[in-house]
Amino acid sequence: MSRLLEKLPPGDCPRFIHRIIDGISGHALPRFRDYGNVWSLVEWMEVLEEATAFIKHACSKHLSDEEVQQQLDGLSAAHQEAIFSCLKVRKEELRWALIEKTNSVTSAQLQDFDWQLKLPLSSDKIAFLQTPLLNLDLNVKENGVLKPVTIEMDKEELQTLIHSLEAANKVVLKYLGF
Repeated sequence: MSRLLEKLPPGDCPRFIHRIIDGISGHALPRFRDYGNVWSLVEWMEVLEEATAFIKHACSKHLSDEEVQQQLDGLSAAHQEAIFSCLKVRKEELRWALIEKTNSVTSAQLQDFDWQLKLPLSSDKIAFLQTPLLNLDLNVKENGVLKPVTIEMDKEELQTLIHSLEAANKVVLKYLGF
């Protein structure tokens, strides 16, 4: 974290950090006009960007207290304590805000699914005979509208889908801290 933060009086640091967390959570970010007497515009942009990145990193990577303290090394003890206490108090709120931002990448949500296993007994291609096929019916809700999606896949395509979903699940579980 930049030493530019030390230009801010230690007593004002918690308010500044809480405003950054507010911004990450979808509320108003701190305004330059409130801190223009502390930093120049270029310094303001740098401090705001670095503080936001640090807070997001500390929360999304589930850094331990010791790891956070190590990353804050170089700042004054008062500034370290202010940042550390703000992170500790609003950790859960931050975590959910970051999850919401990740979820908002798409508006589509899986509502329900159904599957059927089929074994074709006739086909125009001999290679497809006796090849099991899976019909996967998905009900996807997008912008409040329920859309049916049907996918037909063979064994290899199903294995690929299963591996992709397992990998995605691992990422989500790691992100959520499970």
